[in-house]
Amino acid sequence: MPPSPTIADWRELSARDPDAAARELTRRLRATLPPAQRRACFDRVAPPGELLAAFQNAAAARARNSPLAGVPYTLKDLYHVAGQPPPLAGSSFPPGVLPAPAGASALPRALAAAGAVLAARTHLHEFAYGLTGENAHHGDCEHPRFPGRTTGGSSSGAAASVAATIVPFAIGTDTGGSIRVPAAFCGLHGMRLTPGDPWISDAFPLAPAFDAAGWLTRTAADMLTVNRCLLGATKNPPPRAHPPRGCFMDLSALEHSAPALRNSPLLSLPSLPFLPSLPSPPRDFARALRQASEKFAPPADALTREQIAQAFRDAPAAYAILQSAQAFDIHAPWLDKHRARYSAAVWQRIDRGRHWTPAQLETARAAQRALRRFWKNFFKTHDFLAMPATPFPALTKADCTQVNRERMLVLTVPASLAGLPVLTLPVALPSGLSAGLQIIVNDEKTPVIEWALRHTTSI
Repeated sequence: MPPSPTIADWRELSARDPDAAARELTRRLRATLPPAQRRACFDRVAPPGELLAAFQNAAAARARNSPLAGVPYTLKDLYHVAGQPPPLAGSSFPPGVLPAPAGASALPRALAAAGAVLAARTHLHEFAYGLTGENAHHGDCEHPRFPGRTTGGSSSGAAASVAATIVPFAIGTDTGGSIRVPAAFCGLHGMRLTPGDPWISDAFPLAPAFDAAGWLTRTAADMLTVNRCLLGATKNPPPRAHPPRGCFMDLSALEHSAPALRNSPLLSLPSLPFLPSLPSPPRDFARALRQASEKFAPPADALTREQIAQAFRDAPAAYAILQSAQAFDIHAPWLDKHRARYSAAVWQRIDRGRHWTPAQLETARAAQRALRRFWKNFFKTHDFLAMPATPFPALTKADCTQVNRERMLVLTVPASLAGLPVLTLPVALPSGLSAGLQIIVNDEKTPVIEWALRHTTSI
């Protein structure tokens, strides 16, 4: 077995020797991460006998030529799996407080039918409400190759399990960047889908209008395989002579938009944090992103840059209002009664959702409608927008601050607020750390996704 086995490697091993596949996966689950990180990463690890049975049962899916037959994966603990306790969403809540799911979630059911092997359920930033992968109850998830730096979140355990080569893919979710940030920090490929689709509708929610399912892989080829299995065929691929039309919005252009962001009328509303300007990135960070983007699209022209900056101006504040209001609606039955069970930061993020006035909510909705109009017009002349996923590489614990959280949201929420799918591509940095390039599209089945993945091997 190679050091970093792919989906194809696991398919071959499990078809040839299911017992060897179960032993190898058990070894990786037990020995790849140090004990404290195993506790931070995994909520439940499948025992060896369960893994062996799953690998043996994959034969039926293999006979149907399922591309994921006998392939192990991990699952973010927002999904309910048949025969297992309901998800606790990275919390410290005892069983029975959170509402019981009506039944097993559709996404793990589909993966089981495809012959994929559930290796473990993974921890997350508490209730999926955070981008740093910190968890006061189970431990902070660290970058497997850079201890002391975070995986990012909220799909933190999912990202760690793939970056550590335990499994070739992991299921996560993305509300405000929870696939995109870990992908960027850990050097992974990430796919965010759209709110309300069947793969997210029965997961434990954070903010249903913005929650989206997604997954993480180490390689572009593995991302293509998972996409084809779970999304099906792409729509109307363009002729090879006419590549998709896109443009790149770099950090310097976004940094120039910071005064407009700070002058947003929404930021004068009570209870909203001051939105910091984007930091000046390290030179090699910005250069790597620009060089990566050149393989996909030219820089946005001056007019397009100005339109993007104007359209994105109110997105962070509008998202903060609308997302927290929805989160409060979900948590209202137990937020006060079980306050001691929450970390202070997550409780405060949810609590502010109860304090918005009708006028404030309508102002935020108007900003959301304006942003969606921009995207509708943008996609009349472009097939995608490429832009950084984060303004910096994986953070140290000391840098996991509210200010840096807000800086990441400046880059992630323009797609979230509009409910758009996003592919994140890893960009290697000279230090060994990584950045991420968002490819924002208007349809998860667009041929742009496959086109971009076929180009990413040269980044």
